[in-house]
Amino acid sequence: MTTQETPAATSAVPSKPLSPTMKSWRVTASGEPAKVLQFGDVPVPKLKKGDILVKVQAAALNPVGYKSIKWVPSFVARRSKAHEFDLTGVVVDANQTVFKEGDEIIGVNPVPSVYLNGYGALAEYTKVSAARAVIRPKNVTPTEASGFPIAGLTAYQALFHIAKLEEGQSVFINGGSTSVGSFAIQLAKAKGARVAASASGKNEQYVRGLGADQFFDYTKQPLHEQLIASDPNPKYRVFLEAVGIIDPTLFVESEKYLAPGGVFLSVGPQGSGYLNFLWKVLLQPSWLGGTKRTWKMISVDPTRKDLANFAKLVEEGKVKPLVDSVYSFEDALKAYERLQTGRVTGKVVVKVDPTVS
Repeated sequence: MTTQETPAATSAVPSKPLSPTMKSWRVTASGEPAKVLQFGDVPVPKLKKGDILVKVQAAALNPVGYKSIKWVPSFVARRSKAHEFDLTGVVVDANQTVFKEGDEIIGVNPVPSVYLNGYGALAEYTKVSAARAVIRPKNVTPTEASGFPIAGLTAYQALFHIAKLEEGQSVFINGGSTSVGSFAIQLAKAKGARVAASASGKNEQYVRGLGADQFFDYTKQPLHEQLIASDPNPKYRVFLEAVGIIDPTLFVESEKYLAPGGVFLSVGPQGSGYLNFLWKVLLQPSWLGGTKRTWKMISVDPTRKDLANFAKLVEEGKVKPLVDSVYSFEDALKAYERLQTGRVTGKVVVKVDPTVS
């Protein structure tokens, strides 16, 4: 059976919640996680058509998790009764969907869904749309698989849906040690592409271990200068900026290392200086010195089809899990502290069910 077929029950069916409430990390206002995330009781979610009720095993944190609660208004932030987005778990109410009680799944509640519908991953139970879940591959544990959806599908959709990466083409990944960058290296290699990637020197072996053919240490010299000096032949077909920097220089100089017809992809600018960025990247016409290359921002849509295709690559051993560190459910704030250092390689995971591996 492939991951896209109707799944069969895979484990003993856990009991449904005995209480109308459950433990969860909910959002109380907008701000820093340490100040606005509160551990306590919230109602067990009620299902709508197409939803499944899942007993959460593990949840992976994402940078958008702590960044979004800083900028969304408090009245929106407070709608999140259970924060975060990526999870693994066991179906306890299949609700007449393609799943069965007892199925062990990977699921994702996208950012808008968590703020609109109120339930994310950091809870004992959550609801997930059956259209955003697949059976977890058996060659990875719940903890390992919990970080696949957002980072993995961001890389997958960027390379294959937007850039249309093909075998034999070359790709440059800025931020090869980030979660998105790390998955992108593996996915590009699985496609048969040649991969160059950047990171700090201390992460060179990590990045090469993922499959990068060429490595650039961005701490030694401005990266665009290193790329120009390397004079790639052929030039890169795809440039994936997985860090979120707002400095437009890499794009402005990209004609020297990005092939005509190539695409410069970005997870989105982060930081101050938006006016200069918008002018240099989006508004400046070529006759006024604008760059003759295409810039696109990645917006992930975690569909079941793409999640199933990603899971198949995991089953085949072509994509491996990326786990930086694991924290207990009660220590979720410490997990956020780790994530916010900016020095993680892989996913920071919160083990909601202490009995799983």
